[in-house]
Amino acid sequence: MPNRQKIEFPGSSGTTLAGLLETPDARPLATALIAHCFTCGKDIAAASRIARSLVKQGYAVMRFDFTGLGNSDGDFANTNFSSNVQDLVAAADYLREQGLSPSVLIGHSLGGTAVLNAADAIPESKGVVTIGSPADAQHVANQFSCEIDEINDHGQATVNLAGRAFTIKKQFLDDISNTSVERIGKMKKALLVLHSPIDETVSISEAERIYKAAHHPKSFVSLDNANHLLTRAQDAEYVANLISSWSSRFLPGADDTRPEVAKGEVSVSERDHKFTLDVYSDSHHWRADEPTGVGGNNTGPDPYEHLLAAVGSCSAMTVRMYASRKKWPLENVQITLRHNRKHVTDCEGCDEKPMQLDVIERDIELTGDLSDEQRKRLLEIADKCPVHKTLTGQLEIRTNERRDS
Repeated sequence: MPNRQKIEFPGSSGTTLAGLLETPDARPLATALIAHCFTCGKDIAAASRIARSLVKQGYAVMRFDFTGLGNSDGDFANTNFSSNVQDLVAAADYLREQGLSPSVLIGHSLGGTAVLNAADAIPESKGVVTIGSPADAQHVANQFSCEIDEINDHGQATVNLAGRAFTIKKQFLDDISNTSVERIGKMKKALLVLHSPIDETVSISEAERIYKAAHHPKSFVSLDNANHLLTRAQDAEYVANLISSWSSRFLPGADDTRPEVAKGEVSVSERDHKFTLDVYSDSHHWRADEPTGVGGNNTGPDPYEHLLAAVGSCSAMTVRMYASRKKWPLENVQITLRHNRKHVTDCEGCDEKPMQLDVIERDIELTGDLSDEQRKRLLEIADKCPVHKTLTGQLEIRTNERRDS
């Protein structure tokens, strides 16, 4: 099971900041540092779900409350964007002392703007991820635009943000007015920009500003149908999966244990000495696991899901190749597979030894202006896919012991 540890560390202004460090059972692939959105906290649903999902995938993850928020000390009224950036650097310093220097910096909303500004002060960081973030901190003033005149005239004002009252001082406005997108262009880190086109808090045009200001390597992924706070669990999990896949391309040491695999071979190795496995081919790496209900971490398909995937993908490819060669109007192939065991009631020798038959049921949906004869032929072709023929033919698995030389 993942390990969760409440932590405290000194913040930028001498206050004590509160955080949560989550680590997997095995040696972490890398460490991610998460910065939450403006006036939120480390326990906001999006941050906790992203962290939990990344830990399942082998990452150590730290999230913390900025000064004056959540369980951290200090007065929010005396903080500003610059102090948030300094708190991020302090959090990275803490992780470094624990031997977990952050490789990936993840920021949600204004937290993303903060990690863009903190990245160069955290030399170990190789990648920066922004989620629904503005290109510069001045954008946050839109959330209390009606009180700006009062702040300028009286030095401060009480504003209502997400149903809570906060004091915003003039020094906060002065601080954010000094931020710009120019720093993004000087950042020498890989960048992943994630943003929803229906974000009503921070327009997707801000993602465009970030992307244009940054230099390569940079990537953008649209979070279709997600809201600003990623309140749906599936959206947060999708973000975590994107971050994990994207960061695996540049993280030093993330693939240190990758074995040499010859073409046509597959290597399977244990990750946590339970059920989580790394599967390698000569060009690809993926995860196998068991569901949490049987003691796994559910970070990848189980063995039978891999088997069904092999049959289904081979079937779809074979049908597609045949239809293309015949120039038939096949628009799409959709295959659904199930595995179960059935008692054999009519077989030779059943009286002496009860038998069960493993059955893979395969439902094939063919879309396109196909004739009945063409549809019938394509279903026949599916039975001729190489994996199908291997499983239904004479198959022998030979086991050899390999010892370290």
